[in-house]
Amino acid sequence: MQPSKLKAAPVARVAPVLGSVRAKVQAARLAQAIPSLRAAYEQALARWMGDPVLRLVGLPIVTECYRSPERQNELYAQGRSKPGPIVTYKRGGESNHNKLPAPALDVAFLLADGEVSWSGLLLSKFAQLMKAADARVHWGGDWPGFKDRPHFEV
Repeated sequence: MQPSKLKAAPVARVAPVLGSVRAKVQAARLAQAIPSLRAAYEQALARWMGDPVLRLVGLPIVTECYRSPERQNELYAQGRSKPGPIVTYKRGGESNHNKLPAPALDVAFLLADGEVSWSGLLLSKFAQLMKAADARVHWGGDWPGFKDRPHFEV
């Protein structure tokens, strides 16, 4: 058979899964959220995982919920006095992440290879599910100025 006639074997796609340590971290982060935001996230996650295509592209994970004012100031310094892109315009004490329970959480996606992605496309799809779960949810990707796509708040 000529090389141009060979067909590649199909690659089996595997849905990413949380190990026990990551599952505990996720539970602890979600416990920091106000009940309505936690419920919206859990409903959106269930709908995501119920879709056979979405389940394969990545697993939504909470990267941060409550954030101390010190951590907030570290993020505020990024892109200003520290290297990296600007990721927030709120100083410590000004963000909804700085309240406990927190009315805000940030989301990313765990990929099958173990990497974490902040894909704007995946976040916009997850935002649709979050907003459908609770109309009070606001997505940072909808903000008119600075787009904070990982951010969801009530």
